[in-house]
Amino acid sequence: MNPKLTQEQEKQLCSLLGNIKLSLLFKASIHGYTGAAFHQKCDHQGPTVSVGYNSTGFVFGGYTSKDHDLAKQEGGNIIEKPWRTILWKAERRKELMDSVKLFRPTISSVGQARVLLIGPVGAGKSSFFNSVNSIFRGHVTSQAISGNSGTSLTTQFRTYSVKAGRDGKPLPIILCDTMGMEEATGAGLDVDDISSILKGHVPDRYRFNPSVPLQADAQEFQQSVNLHKRIHCVVYVMDTCKVSIMSTKLEEKLAAIRRRVNLLGIPQLVLLTKVDEACPCVADNLRNVYNSQYIKTKAQEVSGRLGVPMSCIVPVKNYSEELELDMSCDILLLSALIQMLRFVDNYFDDVNDQEKHD
Repeated sequence: MNPKLTQEQEKQLCSLLGNIKLSLLFKASIHGYTGAAFHQKCDHQGPTVSVGYNSTGFVFGGYTSKDHDLAKQEGGNIIEKPWRTILWKAERRKELMDSVKLFRPTISSVGQARVLLIGPVGAGKSSFFNSVNSIFRGHVTSQAISGNSGTSLTTQFRTYSVKAGRDGKPLPIILCDTMGMEEATGAGLDVDDISSILKGHVPDRYRFNPSVPLQADAQEFQQSVNLHKRIHCVVYVMDTCKVSIMSTKLEEKLAAIRRRVNLLGIPQLVLLTKVDEACPCVADNLRNVYNSQYIKTKAQEVSGRLGVPMSCIVPVKNYSEELELDMSCDILLLSALIQMLRFVDNYFDDVNDQEKHD
C-alpha cells in the first residue's frame, strides 16, 4: 500500500514536523470513505498528518499532535432529547406501509405520484429504490443497478414502480432514477436534461448523453405530455459522509437545479443516506439517528448549503450488505416515503388552486 504523496512532498512534511518519519495508516481508496474506517485505523496512533486530494488535483490536509480518540469524540454525540420523534414499533411499520398503499393523488387524472431522485454519483439513489422495493416485497432485493463506482452506474432515465408483494398491485408512487451528478462540465447528469425530465418530456429508458442534453427536435423527446407524466416531487439524495467535502462546482450545479425546480413549483426534499457510516453511535444502533448530534449537525449543514429548511431533510439507511429486513431501517425508509407523498399532495393542491384561478 503506497501513499499518494511524492517523495519530495513527504520530505518537506517531515522537515516541517521536526525530521520525523511517516508511516501510512489509512488510505480511503483501500479502507473505505467513511469516518468509522478512518478511526478504526488511526485512533490511538499518536500524532497524525491527514492528506486529501480532490478531482482537480488540489492537495489539502491537516496535522494533530494528539491521539484520535473516537470514544472521546463520540461521547457527547448522543443527545438525551431526540431532535425528531419517531416510534420504533412493528405497529408503526405496518401503519406506514398501509398509508403508502392507500395513498391516492387528489387529481383523478393522475394514477401514480412521480418522484424524481437527484444526487451525486454513489449517493444512494438506486439503492433507495431497491430498499423501498425490498420492504414491500418482504425480503432484500435488488432491481435497480447500484454500487460504489466512481462514475454513475445509472446511464438511463428509469421509472420504477414498486409492487406490494411479488404478485401485488403497483403502489401509487413511481420513483424516477437519474444519472448521477458529477462536478466536471460535460460529465454526469446535465441540468438541461433535468428540466426535460421535470416537464415529462423524457421517456423511460432514455440513455443520457452527458455532453449533449436531449433536444426538443429529437425522436425520443415526448412533445405532448399530461400532468401524470410530469414530476410531482424532487428528492435530492446526499451521502451524509460527504456533505462537508462537497465541491463548489457540485454545489453550484445543485443550486442551478433548485432554481429550475422552484420555477416549476415542485416541492423538494433531501434524503441523507448512509447515516450509519457517518456516525458510529448510529452504526451501533440505528434508533440513535435522532439522538445523534453529529447527524443533526450534518442535516443543518445540508440545510445551509442547499437552502432547504430542516423539516425537508430526512435521514435514512439503505439496504446494502444485509440479507434480511430490519424494522428500524424500514421505519426510517417508510417515513421518508410518506414525507414524499405529503409533498406530492402539496403539489397537487397548488395545481388545483391554479386551475380555480385560471
